Amino acid sequence: MSPLSVNIVLITLGLTPSLVWLCFYSRKDCHPEPKNLLAQTFLMGIIISPLAILFQFSFAQVVSSIVGTSQITTQNSSYFFFWAATVEEIIKFYAVRMLILKNPEFDEPIDAMIYMITAGLGFAAMENILVMFRVFPDGTQITLATWALRFTGATLLHALSSGLLGYFLAMSWFFQNHKKKLVVIGLIIATIFHFTFNTFLSAFGSRLTGLVYSTSLLVVMAFLVSILFDKIKERHTRTKAELATVVSNKSINLLK
Repeated sequence: MSPLSVNIVLITLGLTPSLVWLCFYSRKDCHPEPKNLLAQTFLMGIIISPLAILFQFSFAQVVSSIVGTSQITTQNSSYFFFWAATVEEIIKFYAVRMLILKNPEFDEPIDAMIYMITAGLGFAAMENILVMFRVFPDGTQITLATWALRFTGATLLHALSSGLLGYFLAMSWFFQNHKKKLVVIGLIIATIFHFTFNTFLSAFGSRLTGLVYSTSLLVVMAFLVSILFDKIKERHTRTKAELATVVSNKSINLLK
C-alpha cells in the first residue's frame, strides 16, 4: 500500500469506533438533532483535543520543576491520571459550551446528553487516530488488536463520561438557579469515573485483571447512562404535561 493509502486506512480506523457509538447514542433522542450541528460538535471535539496534550505536558513540566521529581508526573501515576481525566472532561464540556448551549436547537434537556456524548466521541476519535499511527509500525496484528480494545474501551469511556456530565447539564434545565453547581458536580463525577477506569487499567500487575475490572466498570456505567437517558425523557414529559395543565387552568379561569 502507498503511504497515502495507509494514512487513509489508519484515519478511517480511528474514526470508525466513534462514529459507530455516535449512531447508537443518537437514537436515544426522540427528536433527532440537526446532522450539521452534530457534525460541528463532533469536529469541535476533534479540533479542541490537542489542548489536552498541551495541558497534560504543561502539568508534567510545572510539577517537575517545583517538586524536582518525575514520580508524580509519569503517565502511570495516579496524580497524572487524575489531572489528565480532569482536563479532558473540562475540554469536552468547553466544546459543547462554545457551540451548543446558546444555540436555538438546544431546546430539550436530553440534547445536553446527546451533544456532550458527540463532543466526547469527537475527542476519542482524535485519540484513536493518534494511537493508530503510533502502533502501526508494530504490525497489523497489534494495530487491529489495539483498535478493538479502544472500540470497546477508551472510546466508550469518553462517550459515557461525557454522557454523565450531560445528564447534570440536562438537570440544570429544570433547576436554572443551580446550573453552575450541577455542572461542577457533573464534571467531578465524570472525572472520577474517567480516573477510575484509567487506574483499573494500570493498577493491577496482570493486564487481564485490569481489563476485567475496567470493562466491568464500563458495563455498569453504560447501564447507568441508559437509565439516565430514560429519566431525563420522563422528567421532561412530566414537566411539559404539568405546564400544559397550568396553562389550561389559567385559560379556563380567564373565561369564567
